[in-house]
Order: sequence, then C-alpha cells, then structure tokens
Amino acid sequence: MQMADSNVSAYIETLQQVLEARKDWLDKTELIRLKDELRMYQISFASLYNIYLKKKLIDEDPYKQDTKITELTIPDGSIFQEAKKIEQLSIRLSNYDSQLDFLVNFYQLGVDFLNLDRIKRIVGLVRYIDWCSLVPDSQSFMTKFVAEMTINAKVGVDQLTLSIIGESMSRLSKTTASSMGILKDLNTFYRETYKLNVRQNVTKDMGAGEATLEGIKKKFPAGMPGSPFYKELIDELIKEDYSSSGMDLRDTILNSLKVADSKQKTAKPAINYKQILLDGIIVIGGAANSLTEIQTKLLENQAVMDSHKKGLLETIKELIRQITNAEPPEVVYAVESLDPTKGIPVKEKVNFHQLMDEISKKNKILASFNRGPAYNKLAAMTDEQVIGYLEKNIRDVTNYHRTLGALDDFFKANVVQEDRGKIKGIKPELSALKNTYVKANQLRYDYSAQKEEEEQMKRLGINPEAAQADIAALPAAVPPAGN
Repeated sequence: MQMADSNVSAYIETLQQVLEARKDWLDKTELIRLKDELRMYQISFASLYNIYLKKKLIDEDPYKQDTKITELTIPDGSIFQEAKKIEQLSIRLSNYDSQLDFLVNFYQLGVDFLNLDRIKRIVGLVRYIDWCSLVPDSQSFMTKFVAEMTINAKVGVDQLTLSIIGESMSRLSKTTASSMGILKDLNTFYRETYKLNVRQNVTKDMGAGEATLEGIKKKFPAGMPGSPFYKELIDELIKEDYSSSGMDLRDTILNSLKVADSKQKTAKPAINYKQILLDGIIVIGGAANSLTEIQTKLLENQAVMDSHKKGLLETIKELIRQITNAEPPEVVYAVESLDPTKGIPVKEKVNFHQLMDEISKKNKILASFNRGPAYNKLAAMTDEQVIGYLEKNIRDVTNYHRTLGALDDFFKANVVQEDRGKIKGIKPELSALKNTYVKANQLRYDYSAQKEEEEQMKRLGINPEAAQADIAALPAAVPPAGN
C-alpha cells in the first residue's frame, strides 16, 4: 500500500463542492419526483389492497387504526405455514399499507433528513413485493402469494374492477422502476457524503501505514461519535485514497456526481398542467369502488335494523311494495359526526334511501372518469372548467365520507344485542375513500402551486421552460440501486 496521494486534499475540497451542488439538485428535482412516484405507488397498492379485502382474500385488521408509526419498518417477509396464510397475509399487507401511507403522507423526504439507513428502509418497502415480475413461481415469498391472490381477485368481478386491478399493477411496476432509479442516486450521494465525513474527521492526518481497516475503526468513535461503521465504504475509501489506482477511482466518482449543465440540455416542453388535473379526475373516480362497497354493506345493515321494526302488517306492506315496485318508505336516521373544520360534533338527519340513490348516481359519474366518456369530455374543457369539476367531486366525496362514517357509528350503536354480529363495519372502505379524496386534492393543490410558481417566474422575467430543463433531461428509469 502506497502513501496517500498528494492530491487527496484537493479531492476532498472538490468533492465537498460537487456534493453540495448535487444536494441542491436532489432536493429541487429528484426528491420532488420521488414524492410523486411514491404517492402513485401508494395509491395503486391501496386500490389492490381494498379489492383483496372486498373479495375476502384477506381479513380486515381490527387494530389497523390503532397502530402508531414513528419510523419506517419493512413488514415481515419470512416463510409461514400454509395453514396461517390468510392470517399472515392479512397482518403483513395491513402493515404494508400503513407503512406506505406513513411514507407518503408523514415522512420527511428531504436530503437533510434522509440517510443511508432510511434510504435502505424505503428501498425495502418498494421491493417488498416484486410488482415488475408478479408471478406465482417467484422466488420472493410475499410476491408469490400476492401474485396468487391477484389472480383470484380477478375471478367473477365486473369490468371496472378488472380495469382497476390492471391499471394498479401497471402503475406499481412503472413506479417501482422509476423510484428505484431515484433511490440509487440518493444512495450514491449518501455513500460519498459518508466517506467525505470519514476523510474530514478520521483519516485526514493518517498515513498509509495507519489507514487500514483496523486503524480507521480504532479512531472512528472519537472522530465520528454515534455514526455507524460501514466496512464496505471504509474499504472503498482506502482504495481511493491510498492505492495506486486511487486517482482514477476518485475521478470516476467526481464525474458520476457532477450535475450536468442545464444550458447543454434540451429545453423542456411546456408543462401540461391540465394533465395534472385529469390525473386528479382519474384518482377521484376511484372512489366509485369504495362507495359501492360501502353502499352494499349499509343496505344490508339497514335491512337488519328494519327487520326488528316489522310486524305482520308491515311485512305485508313490504311485500306489496316489492310486487308493485313502489318507492320504499322514508327512513330517516339522526346521526352525529365531527365537523372537520371546527372539530365539534354536528347532528344531522339522513334520509337513508335518498342518500343511497344519490350515491348510486354519483358512482356512475365517478366510474366514467377512468378514461371513460366523462374523462374525454373533461379533457376537451378549459383548465378552469376541469378544476371546478374536480373540486366539486372532491367536496362531494368528502361529504359522503363524513355522513357514511356517521351512519356506520349509528348502526353499531343502535342495533339490538342479538343482531350485533350481523352488522358489517365499513372502516377499511372509509379509509380507502379518504385516501382517494386526499390524493385527488393533493393533485389539485399541485396544479395550483405549479401554476402560481410559473406566474411568479414570468413576473420576474424568468423563462419557466428553461428553468425546468434539468427535470426534462432526467431519465424515466435507471437500474435499481444495490445494497
């Protein structure tokens, strides 16, 4: 082993500058892309997860809403006995759904917060199920069973559900590839940042004789207290700073980290802002699936409640009504919900059958948003018309969520003791419904924020298209990061 190259000090200074520039690029471009990709990943998985629940392929987790997550954790992927398949898949996929929700809605996706360990956790979540090769003979234990479950989920379902399954699987595959490309870039950044910190705090005054794995490990706690000791990265540092091939290795690293000059890149075409809104339309259209499931359960619950009120005369009247196709009598329930803006209880009277009719009509509209007639009409409208329509449907679905949740509580609280086992809960469907309108609203917000940013840039005399050139030149997907 030779003495450390005399240019190592200059390399440290250059590396620090290059990493600073790359950090700025990651924060302003790649992490924004990653948030979008992970959001679409989570939406797509949630759609499949709720179909698995609806088809009774897995069971609802009764403790799901009580789980508190403070840090990302990769669900158990170990082998289990065939007899425990439904139980284990139910627990693991419920946990996975919760982890993805935490990652997308609560995790800090910023360069200063993330590190090698957190990137590893995100990679583990994205790779937990191999959506790019979802086959029953997969070597991945969880992938194998999810593939079998997805095949079973397609049996005996309507065309809309088949479309949702196909679209969800396609998006999961695409977002896996693109997310892993971004995570590879982040992983490289944190590896080189880690080695830079070791150089600055541990090896800066060490000669070739001292700079061995054992020598660095001995000084490491004093130089970088509390930091993990990564043997693989320390071995790389020793080769880069103390071996005959060190100069070539360092040049390769600097070249891989440099952010390309935006002036040399092809200018990005104008952003299709309407597509952001149309994506929101597709997302809110997914509420049809959850509303249909909720409607089915509540109609059954109402029948249970009604059965105890009917005497012989009422039973005869009901038979006559069914024979003559007459409108059902009004059923009005006094329910209580929480005002989302004021946080106070609000009482209201709900005409049950009228509400069910409204939801049936709304479902037809929402279902047509999935590349259907309504979507095509909206695509031809102005941005202002589309955003108005999107806002209206987000508001409608939000109100349905509140009212339906209140009905769920009402049925559970007022059913007679002997019929409690017949009442069907709708918490998983309500959770999916909320996730849908939250995601659609986020896209509406993204549209408004990006339009406002463009207007501000124009007022400052900045060309928005040129300012976005870096993003345009980014690859759609690159090979997955290694561990």
